[in-house]
Amino acid sequence: MLLRPAFDGQDMVFATNNRELADREGLTRVHILPDANRDVPIQALRCMVASARLIWRLKPRMLVTTGALPGLFCLVFARLLGARTVWIDSIANSDRPSLSGICAIPFATQWFTQWQHLATPRRRYEGALL
Repeated sequence: MLLRPAFDGQDMVFATNNRELADREGLTRVHILPDANRDVPIQALRCMVASARLIWRLKPRMLVTTGALPGLFCLVFARLLGARTVWIDSIANSDRPSLSGICAIPFATQWFTQWQHLATPRRRYEGALL
């Protein structure tokens, strides 16, 4: 939600696994995905299928995600359909990139870290959201 102002005037659609966030922020064009993490493979599979369906239906030209497994699934499927993709790794990952972030590297058009000491030529640092 901190990035919303950067996209004012754009035709934005949101995907989240948190309905309360969508309600609190007053989002009207929002899709709720099943929550997923690597510790519950069947739930991750459900999220992957839901993400693939959503991306296939929307066919975005650009996808921006702030990380986690549901965002990774969306990013991969969007990139496979030719979309430009942006990964912004979570600020919570101060020691190393997240596992999802590492998996996103080959699929991300741009990849950003929020920690300057984690920057590399492929992982750009342009500042933190918080």
